[in-house]
Amino acid sequence: MRKNWMMIAAGASALALSACGDSSDSSFERSYDSAADAVAETSELAAEIADSAGESGNLPKLESMPVNLPQLAYIYDFAWQMPATDIGKLQRRHASLCEQQGPQSCQILGMRKSGEDAKNVTGQLELAVASRQARAFGALLEDEAEDAGAEQISAEINSEELSKQIVDTEARLEARTELRDRLKQVLRARVGSVEELVEAERSVASVNEEIDAARSWLKEMDGRIAYSRINIRYETGNPVTSDFLSPVKTAVGSLGSILGYLAAILIILGAIALPLGGGVWAARGLSRRFGSKEEVAS
Repeated sequence: MRKNWMMIAAGASALALSACGDSSDSSFERSYDSAADAVAETSELAAEIADSAGESGNLPKLESMPVNLPQLAYIYDFAWQMPATDIGKLQRRHASLCEQQGPQSCQILGMRKSGEDAKNVTGQLELAVASRQARAFGALLEDEAEDAGAEQISAEINSEELSKQIVDTEARLEARTELRDRLKQVLRARVGSVEELVEAERSVASVNEEIDAARSWLKEMDGRIAYSRINIRYETGNPVTSDFLSPVKTAVGSLGSILGYLAAILIILGAIALPLGGGVWAARGLSRRFGSKEEVAS
């Protein structure tokens, strides 16, 4: 009978110890001899997490981002050529077209126009358009430019892959969050000297800064994926209306330059020929004078 009671007591003790161990693991509680030991262990933990993630390549996955789908940030570049007097008009039409879509679909980031000479006027319009509507909005921009008589001189679509950067940032964020929680546990326990506790508080502040920076970077990348960048450039020039007249206009336009070059060549030749001609005329005059004196003397 006594033996049975001893076995029951031993089993109860084992169950109690296992229960305590489970609760300790689930709450991540642990005692330390000093704050310095806790800081050192948590730093090693963060390094091990980063190293294991880099070696295995199995970084934590984002629940909202399927791994098999690339996260792309698109950039659209358009350029139109038109007379200087029409640049401002088309620029305002494109800006109004963006405002008509609503702030959730299109936003104006910047609008510039420079140049006083009619041959050197440029304009630029920068827009942020919802990625799902960017292609359709680009077609609307082309229609507006065509109606205004502008000539499209370039159109490009570029993209940047952000999937790896997002996953890497999420992994660092998770490691730093776990490190911060361990340091806060040390501060709550008040274990160690005053200097060690102050150092732990500084470490918490530093880790919090890294966590805020990582979250801001993730938010920025999410914004770049959700909204595509559209850059529009406007330049001076007359659209070509006829292939036959194009060479004629080019020749007429270059006629003034050709005449200018000819005048410059004549001026240079005159500057060289006049002194040389004067010297030759003076030499001939002297030779005639001395020659006539010698004839009279003989």
